Amino acid sequence: MTVGYRQLWAADPGGWRVAGAAWAGLVGPVDRRVDELRGAAGRLRGDWSGAAATAADARFAGLADELTSVAPALIEVDQVLSDLAGRLTVAKARLAATVAQADAAGLMVDRAGGVHIDPTRVSPTERASVAAARVAAALRDALDGAGAADRAAADRLDELARAADSGWASPPPPGRPAAGAAPALVRAWWSGLTPAQRRWLIGHEPALVGRLDGLPVAARDQANRLRLGVWREELLAERRRLLARVPPGPLTSIRLHGLAGRLAGLDALAGRLAAGGEPRAYLLGLDPAGEGRVVVALGDPDHADRVLTYVPGMTSGLADAPGELGRAARVLDRCVELAPGERSAAVLWLDYDAPDFLGEAASAGQARDAGPALHRFQEGLRASHEGPPARQTVLGHSYGSLVVGVAAREHGLAADALAFVGSPGVGASHAAELGVPPGEVWASSAPDDVIRAARPPDELGRRALLGSAPLAAVLGWPNRTGHELWFGHDPSDPGFGGRVFDSGRGGHTGYWDPGNPALDGMARVVLGRR
Repeated sequence: MTVGYRQLWAADPGGWRVAGAAWAGLVGPVDRRVDELRGAAGRLRGDWSGAAATAADARFAGLADELTSVAPALIEVDQVLSDLAGRLTVAKARLAATVAQADAAGLMVDRAGGVHIDPTRVSPTERASVAAARVAAALRDALDGAGAADRAAADRLDELARAADSGWASPPPPGRPAAGAAPALVRAWWSGLTPAQRRWLIGHEPALVGRLDGLPVAARDQANRLRLGVWREELLAERRRLLARVPPGPLTSIRLHGLAGRLAGLDALAGRLAAGGEPRAYLLGLDPAGEGRVVVALGDPDHADRVLTYVPGMTSGLADAPGELGRAARVLDRCVELAPGERSAAVLWLDYDAPDFLGEAASAGQARDAGPALHRFQEGLRASHEGPPARQTVLGHSYGSLVVGVAAREHGLAADALAFVGSPGVGASHAAELGVPPGEVWASSAPDDVIRAARPPDELGRRALLGSAPLAAVLGWPNRTGHELWFGHDPSDPGFGGRVFDSGRGGHTGYWDPGNPALDGMARVVLGRR
């Protein structure tokens, strides 16, 4: 469908988001009906036998399976309408910017989108005609973008409508990628399946689909949303086991406190997922065990022009995920302010065991353990992305900067830029060791950040704390200078070979504070603006 000038001005992206959230909101009632059907079947099974009972039991099971297969489709409608809303928002921003450009050049845009020279403001020269042609081309680009978004949404909804008649889901052939499989192989396997087979896997094997790097973000989001209730029940069961201990003891009290934090974090994330706000959130992974791990995207990385992956630091877990997601959101909001005509997305990547205590944070072990997973995740973003490659930036804060640096150095990261804030060192002595294009390693350190005091201990203290002379060599401690931090050369020192952006005062966690130039700096790195 062709979208006209007046149509785009009048389009309401927010209305599409609300409609999508309403469709996704039907998943809960559907799940309840499935539980009711299975409960009724269980009661009948206990009191009824014979051929008729067997037939009734099979019918109940079939109805429950049919309803179960509908849930991914409901989430998919939400994704489609949210994507449409996002693309329309970008198109409207481009339209508004172009009209402002026309006005500044003394040109008029009529109600049909025609561009004319205003003779009362500028002379009808060849230069003015060239400017008018440029404005007209920019208007066409904005309208073409809106039209492409409309057609893509219509095609996906048509496919869903056809599936309602032919069957939502059908079993796929045998064979599944192994856990940790290369994202390119995972993507190739998924591409060979039909839409109905993909929906079957999402509905029947969500644990598999939700964790495979290289699968489309939309598929992982559908699968993981279906497991939210399962994860919450796991935490509630853990709480029941702890409460059953008599007497509870101090260790049990500590565990109950941590469990309460994980439950609160999970509930807050579930609320954000159900809210249908802007931008839409995509759940790419979650594990409630231990301190909890989570991967959430704001905006769709598969269709964004710019993608940020944010890796938080020490003490981060499921309980802290809402707050850490807020930091990613603030960078994304600034990106939208600076570049409203581009599609940006931000990912909170908390898929590693972050140190809980200073003794743990004194070692690079947990950062090294996280390296393969971060490498695979970034490769997965490349594999699942649609259209021209996005600019990918990986940002690490505090111990998270060491995670990023070690992963880049030891495994390589599919990233166009790396950024470090509040870093204790990144496990490298020079930016050239990190494997990204020259000039694309960035860092900032607040003047009052306590991390500046994280100087390496003397040789005896280092061995006592870490018990690892090889580790010192890996982190480049030999021949250190006055700019050495605990984990190597300070990346915010010009001698590291990267680029530095400013930060105001705010301590170790103030980089995201409103008005801090570091927030603007992070957004500009994501956008690729100097």
